[in-house]
Amino acid sequence: MAVCKNAHHLCRQTEGRIANLRDLGITMKQYKFYICDVFTDKLFGGNQLAVLPDARGLSTEKMQQIAREFNFSESTFVFPAEAGNTRKVRIFTPANEVPFAGHPNIGTASVMASIGEFGEITESSEIVFEEKAGLVPIKLMKTEEKRLWCELKAPQQISLGKTVQKGFLASAISIPDEEIEVCRHLPQEATVGLPFLITELKSREALKQARIKPDVLDEIAAQGITPDIFVYVRSKDEFDIRSRMFAPFDGIMEDPATGSANCALAGLLAKCEAAQSGHFEWKVAQGVEMGRPSVLNIRAKKSDGEILATWVGGSSVIVCEGHINVE
Repeated sequence: MAVCKNAHHLCRQTEGRIANLRDLGITMKQYKFYICDVFTDKLFGGNQLAVLPDARGLSTEKMQQIAREFNFSESTFVFPAEAGNTRKVRIFTPANEVPFAGHPNIGTASVMASIGEFGEITESSEIVFEEKAGLVPIKLMKTEEKRLWCELKAPQQISLGKTVQKGFLASAISIPDEEIEVCRHLPQEATVGLPFLITELKSREALKQARIKPDVLDEIAAQGITPDIFVYVRSKDEFDIRSRMFAPFDGIMEDPATGSANCALAGLLAKCEAAQSGHFEWKVAQGVEMGRPSVLNIRAKKSDGEILATWVGGSSVIVCEGHINVE
């Protein structure tokens, strides 16, 4: 009971401070927010996300400040659709706005559905978010356990960019050269809306040991190559792949779950498959080394050697809700 009394007292204090600000002529507006954990069905796992389900009235500058305040990998701001789709969504890291990202879409769709914004979802439904990278279709499904599970289709087909020699990449992540696997592909830029430098490693031990060297990342960026590093290893347990992602230039030293990078990985892996056509699926573990285990299901469709589309799906859980004050 003491905790409840203290919380009530703090709320009264906050209300009093806001009233005092109004008396001084300072106008404060409150925006509702939800915090959820994405690519997990357990609290305090997965990747954290702040969602503002109605961000009307916020400027780009204010959205960036709010994202920096939450200081998660990303925060999302939802607006009415402008092109006849479900909603418009803008995504911010603590450092900048990004055109597309995976876990923000999965988490935003899950939150909006959970609070009734899309009506009742009995078995499955599809929505479309408008984003800077394009349209992002998302399928909402109820599992046998009645949990909500979401899968997005990447807004763009996979596009491959520059490659990096394995010694250079090994230096960037502080592991021996021989731990870089190049039998399928060199360290390779790939994007389905947001670019990553994707590298296969030979062992899980190398994956655990990876540590970013900022000065080498500066050199990579100076060559016009994205310094967002996504590393993965083939796994022989309950997962097909285990991965990690580092993006210090975006204010993210390490990301617990990166849907956009895993979508790009699905496209790259499918491209490397000998079969010229087919549907390919993988189950991925990320965030384990951070103590925030995440589970991502990725897939790709290939026809006559061309990657037609990539998808990533997973669960989310709402952790808390509240209001943020904006002047």
